[in-house]
Amino acid sequence: MNTKSRLFELARGLVKPAALVALLAVVATAGVGAMEHAGGAFAGHHGGPMTVEDMTAHVDKFLQHAYIEIEATPAQKAQLDPIVKQAANDLIPLHAQMHDFHDKVLAALTADTIDRAALENLRVDHVRAADEASRRITQLVGDVATVLTPAQRKTLAARIADHHGAHAKTQ
Repeated sequence: MNTKSRLFELARGLVKPAALVALLAVVATAGVGAMEHAGGAFAGHHGGPMTVEDMTAHVDKFLQHAYIEIEATPAQKAQLDPIVKQAANDLIPLHAQMHDFHDKVLAALTADTIDRAALENLRVDHVRAADEASRRITQLVGDVATVLTPAQRKTLAARIADHHGAHAKTQ
């Protein structure tokens, strides 16, 4: 493997954790989970990045399925909708930052000269965004958990595990 290939693989390795966090955030907000392991972006209907509208529709669809599976009451739905939708709104810009990181790293790798200071700045920004997403996801999980019963949380966790396993097999 040549140096450029190794650098590209390193960059992909840096992108994956943050992309995973971003995707988990949107999916977790919907009450079911899947993690994106490749590409660093949400896959849209035609393989490209999802728009904000696509993500919002995706969250709404996941919520409807989750509500059925966990047998959410109307009161729970009324509590969960704003919690989940606010979290999605908070996390969508972080996804854009993660995708922007991927593009900038690829641009840096193809430059005539490697600017290590710029790469370090990219890394610092990337880690900050991943940490911010992680904090927001943790808050979301806690907020959702307080609305659900223990039985509903177990059902939801099983559904997330099933969905994650099925998604991982497609990668």
